[in-house]
Amino acid sequence: MSNTPRKQSAVTRLARDPVSRRRFFALTGGTTAAGALLVACGDDEEETATGTTSSSSTTDEEMTSQFGEGDLGIVNYALTLEYLEAAFYAEVVKSGLFKGDDLALIKQIGAAEQEHVDALTATAKQLGGPPAEAPMAKFPLDDAQSVLELAATVENLGAAAYLGAAAMIEDPEILAAALSIHSVEGRHAAVLNVLTGQEPTPDGAFAMGADMQTVLDEVQPFLA
Repeated sequence: MSNTPRKQSAVTRLARDPVSRRRFFALTGGTTAAGALLVACGDDEEETATGTTSSSSTTDEEMTSQFGEGDLGIVNYALTLEYLEAAFYAEVVKSGLFKGDDLALIKQIGAAEQEHVDALTATAKQLGGPPAEAPMAKFPLDDAQSVLELAATVENLGAAAYLGAAAMIEDPEILAAALSIHSVEGRHAAVLNVLTGQEPTPDGAFAMGADMQTVLDEVQPFLA
């Protein structure tokens, strides 16, 4: 086993350093999601005499490498999901299945997803790596109800994906940005859950994250 300490995630450093934690809450606006994440994930790593070991899944870390190293890989993973979300809403708008307030809501959500794409693309460039390329996608747009149900599924998955990846992020500012997007995805999901007759918060008082393999498996059917 190597004696070189493993680089700590931003969550671990924030949980242990009150100065960094205050700065982080300033970046996030003191969101409930940020506080819940620190409570849930603050002890995800343990110090040992030979260095730092992690109880987080090595599978996710290995999978992230297909998108890039470290935080770049996580940003590009998130960017890939946002490409799919933005493409989905663009297709729904063009489908003609919705009018009035429903169409306005879909356009608003789609615009937010495109802003996420733009922000994550810029972040990937700032991290020194090429942004992930947009995948080819195809979505079933059979009728309004099934499309709303798919939109709810997509948004719930997006929120879970950000929460699941948060504990692997090393840079506190990127973590804050990811949590700000997670919060918006969760709000989108809550609205769509209500529109489709589901509970606004299906996980109850505390959201559950999804590991990378689960997320990528879920979106695989939409890749052309």
